[in-house]
This record gives sequence, structure tokens and C-alpha cells, in this order.
Amino acid sequence: MDLGLTQEELAEQVGVTRQTIGLIEKEKYNPTISLALSLSEALGKSLDDLFWMETSKHEKR
Repeated sequence: MDLGLTQEELAEQVGVTRQTIGLIEKEKYNPTISLALSLSEALGKSLDDLFWMETSKHEKR
């Protein structure tokens, strides 16, 4: 699902700066659960879809 939102538009919808959205995308900032839920709602995706990191098949647990 491509909503065609810019980082700035998404940031405005969820009440953060464009820089914060950029850092989240680069995995350099972990959002609060409140922000994560706001992003989930704004993008129409589950938290798993947005933030779940796949582990490599070769990676030991």
C-alpha cells in the first residue's frame, strides 16, 4: 500500500518532525509505543508490518 505521503506529511499527521520519521526509517531511532501506534494508524499497517525485524535463517537464536 503506497499512500504517497512524504516524510513531512506523515510527520505532521503523527505530531513529530520530518527528521524523526527519517531516523525511524533508517532504524536509528526507536519510537515510543504511542508514536508507533500513531504511525501504524496513519499508514494503515500493523505494528508487525512496520517494525518486526526478520531474523536471518542462518542466525542462531
